[in-house]
Amino acid sequence: MKRLYRTEHDRKIGGVCGGVAQYFNIDSTVVRILFLLLMIPFAIFPVVIAYAVGVFIMPNESDVRQ
Repeated sequence: MKRLYRTEHDRKIGGVCGGVAQYFNIDSTVVRILFLLLMIPFAIFPVVIAYAVGVFIMPNESDVRQ
């Protein structure tokens, strides 16, 4: 079963992009670039808020593996 969680080994800020990349089995750099590209048409504030919500809602990798 696939679980969405924040990574601990592929973490730059909160591990959300690394967790999304692991869930979809793609490179985390691609997810980070897509995240930055989404900031252009949707403005910076809503995308940063969505990332912050992901940090608080998504569990850590160690919590999921226990």
